[in-house]
Amino acid sequence: MASELQRLRIGSGFDVHAVSDGSTLRIGGVDVESPFSLSGHSDADVLLHAIVDALLGASAQGDIGAWFPDTDAQWKGADSGALLQQVWHKLQTEGWELLNVDCVVAAQRPKLRPYIDRMRERIAELLKVELTRVSVKATTTEKLGFVGREEGIAASAAALMLAPK
Repeated sequence: MASELQRLRIGSGFDVHAVSDGSTLRIGGVDVESPFSLSGHSDADVLLHAIVDALLGASAQGDIGAWFPDTDAQWKGADSGALLQQVWHKLQTEGWELLNVDCVVAAQRPKLRPYIDRMRERIAELLKVELTRVSVKATTTEKLGFVGREEGIAASAAALMLAPK
C-alpha cells in the first residue's frame, strides 16, 4: 500500500483568456452559445488548457506553453482537444494513470450550467476515462475583477495521478 501512496502525484493548472469579438466560444471541448469569443493563439479553450497544465504538473513535464508555444505558427488556431490528447497519449505511454481531474471555470457570463454535463463527457472522452473521474464546476466572481467585468474567463484544474511503476 505504501508504494501506491508514494506514486500519487497532484498537478494544478490555471489559464485565462481575454474576451474578444466573435461568437465562437469553446470551453471544455464544447461550443457554448455566447455573444463573444476568447482570444488566444489556439482555439483559446481555457478549461482544456488548465487540464493540460494539471497533467503536465503532476508528471513534472513543464507546461502547455513549453509544449505548444504561441511563437510557433503550427499551433495557430489549434484544437485544444487535440493538444490534450497529444499530452495524455504521451503520459499514458510512459505509464501514468489518471485517478481524477477536478476543474472550475470562472465566467460572469454566459451561464455555463447548461453545458457542464457535456463538458464532463467530452473531457472524459478525450482522456479515455470514466465520467466519474471528471468534475467540472462553474462560478462567477460576483462581478469582481477581470472576470466580473466580463473582460475574460479563467479556469483551474487539479489532476490526481499515479506515477509509473
